[in-house]
Amino acid sequence: MRRAYLAVSLRHRPHLESVIQTLQTCLKKYSIELFVCVDHYHFSSNEEVKMMQTALMEIDRSDILIAEVSVKAIGVGLEAGYAAANNKPVWYLRNKASAHSSTVSGIASERIFYRDEQDLSDQLVGFIPKYH
Repeated sequence: MRRAYLAVSLRHRPHLESVIQTLQTCLKKYSIELFVCVDHYHFSSNEEVKMMQTALMEIDRSDILIAEVSVKAIGVGLEAGYAAANNKPVWYLRNKASAHSSTVSGIASERIFYRDEQDLSDQLVGFIPKYH
């Protein structure tokens, strides 16, 4: 089974639950597991080295990185840059009402600007098969 790593802001993760559920549902149809790192690991503020080592290890274990950038977060940009530097496809994912992230968009192999979860689902179906 292929694996997609979701880079998402820990602080804003709760507000993206329906988006994450949509991603999981769509990817599962193509036998791609969605791995949400912030759901599996929790680090204290003085464990930044361990946190980044763990995140990079999990990205290495993944085939695709999905960067949810509806809320800008430095960590998401770092994860996306690492994935791109390691020749992994990076999918830029952002709600149309949110500010654009030119740096992540600049390294992305796919760009998705969605209005709502249905729009996201419709767009994902259009290109996921080429990563299957």
